[in-house]
Amino acid sequence: MRNIAFIINPISGAERNNRRRIPKLINKLLDKEQWSFDVVFTEYKGHATELAKHYADLGFFGVVAVGGDGTVNEVANGLKGTDTAIGVIPIGSGNGFARHLGISLTASRAIKTLNSVEPILADYGLANGLPFFVTCGSGFDALISKEFQKAGKRGFKIYIEKIIQELWNYAPQHYKLTGDNIDLDTEAFLITFANCNQWGNAAQIAPKASIQDGKLDIVIVSKFSLIAAPALAMRLFTKNIDDSLHVSSLKVGKVKLIREQEGPFHLDGDPVEMPAEIDIEIVPNGLKVLVPKRY
Repeated sequence: MRNIAFIINPISGAERNNRRRIPKLINKLLDKEQWSFDVVFTEYKGHATELAKHYADLGFFGVVAVGGDGTVNEVANGLKGTDTAIGVIPIGSGNGFARHLGISLTASRAIKTLNSVEPILADYGLANGLPFFVTCGSGFDALISKEFQKAGKRGFKIYIEKIIQELWNYAPQHYKLTGDNIDLDTEAFLITFANCNQWGNAAQIAPKASIQDGKLDIVIVSKFSLIAAPALAMRLFTKNIDDSLHVSSLKVGKVKLIREQEGPFHLDGDPVEMPAEIDIEIVPNGLKVLVPKRY
């Protein structure tokens, strides 16, 4: 018998009313001969981190983030560097972490998967000391994250609306990247630092990224004409954006990003304000993760 806790974000994703049915599904589908479980709902931003640390201190085998990538970020932040593993029931808007791991987006299937999981060691990233587990970045994606949060609504449709609204007037920014034998000076539409292969919603910005290679994938999207936008978008969803002439990529362990000024940045899709200079690095094998055995 092993102990596992479920931390549920009650406002995650687009269909918030369905969050209250998750405890019933857990009680019905989780193998009680294998697991002894707690279920708790978060009440404020940062609460999931506090709860995860609490369960890690109690020596729980696993803590499951029930929500999107923001919830994963908070729970993983509380578990990094401990022997307690993070699991995921993805009920958010993008679910990039779960998609990368091959976890079902159907809550009932994701719960059943927990009856036959195994822990692995995974990497995570730091941006000026702040952890991220999926991606972080500067540029257009950071702007969209900010506008998406301001919208007050969730869901893929709202995300696409914001992209269309902002795409017409967005100007590429000037960046420098230094470190790990890199000295790059460029203009870019966006720069993404990827631990996982995607932003979410199956949009694979870094198809070759791995959470177990001790490296971050840097993906630089250069300026492109609006007429090229549909083709780039198609490549995102067909796992070959790195073949585009507008995209370059490299793998690093540690790098400094220098921007023209402070401004929007995102960590796992959540917007933050960051200074002009940002130190970004990978922490190898810093997190235990519960994954399907087929992974």
